[in-house]
Amino acid sequence: MKYRKLKNSELDRINPEEYKASDKTPLIIILDNIRSLNNIGSVFRTADAFLVKKIYLCGITAQPPHKDIQKTALGATESVAWEYAENTLDVVSKLKNDGVFVASIEQAELAVNLNDFSVQNDLTYAVIFGNEVKGVQQKVVSASDAVIEIPQFGTKHSLNISVSVGVVIWDFFVKLK
Repeated sequence: MKYRKLKNSELDRINPEEYKASDKTPLIIILDNIRSLNNIGSVFRTADAFLVKKIYLCGITAQPPHKDIQKTALGATESVAWEYAENTLDVVSKLKNDGVFVASIEQAELAVNLNDFSVQNDLTYAVIFGNEVKGVQQKVVSASDAVIEIPQFGTKHSLNISVSVGVVIWDFFVKLK
């Protein structure tokens, strides 16, 4: 049969313990006040797929374990390192002090298009994704080292956060490898 679909058992994926021990992509995700539990779960799943170093869940962003997060995460909350922080700005300050380059994913003045954003292989990056309605808080955007915009060419002004995470993480993964 041509192009026979593979069974999950044929995909040769690593287990959660092997994931935790593996070399990670030098990339951190910060979720700033995400409302949807399904979006949070989707972010975990995408983070797992591309060996993301860590996820910070900030503000009103819910934390595992929760059945609606688990429904879309499919176990990725067990493999991907995560931490809750009440204040996103505190996380940004801490990461910047640790030498991490922090970028908000947002539509803002002086934003760089994602396809034009260059990465350095010797840096760790943190990318911030904001609330489904209000986006990344302005004070967090202002504290960022850069603002990156996903170019869009249709009539809509935004993408779903889980889609945005997929686009940005894939782009960084390719550029960093």
